[in-house]
Amino acid sequence: MTKLGELIQAMARSDWDTTDSLIADLDRAKWAGGLQVIGAAFAIAVNRRFGPNASPADVAQFVAAARASYEEGDTLPALEMEGLIRAALGEAELADNIAPDVALGAELFVLTHFLQEANLTQEQLDAFVAEAEQTAAEYM
Repeated sequence: MTKLGELIQAMARSDWDTTDSLIADLDRAKWAGGLQVIGAAFAIAVNRRFGPNASPADVAQFVAAARASYEEGDTLPALEMEGLIRAALGEAELADNIAPDVALGAELFVLTHFLQEANLTQEQLDAFVAEAEQTAAEYM
């Protein structure tokens, strides 16, 4: 499994020490290839969570609840998070003006929230990581 797969698994398990260590490793490597895997995992999770009939209000409600559940939630960029989620649901233009570092942080936060909410078994998590890595490989 790649470091990115390990990161996704650590986030799903709320293993923050491992998550922080892996993010530091990925920062040193300049996230080589990582943005595609995180983006793919994010898009897969968003589409599983919301489905094709999600409204902007559904997305806004999710973002507000996710931010409220995080002790530093008021520092998270709500509009950017909503834009990224809606972009993954088909409104791609909403992500056009979001800075890459803001997008990565928002995607990691939202992805973590989705994974914890889904409470996947290890087998399901392994399959999710494999799907994200395969999807990213198709677009690299």
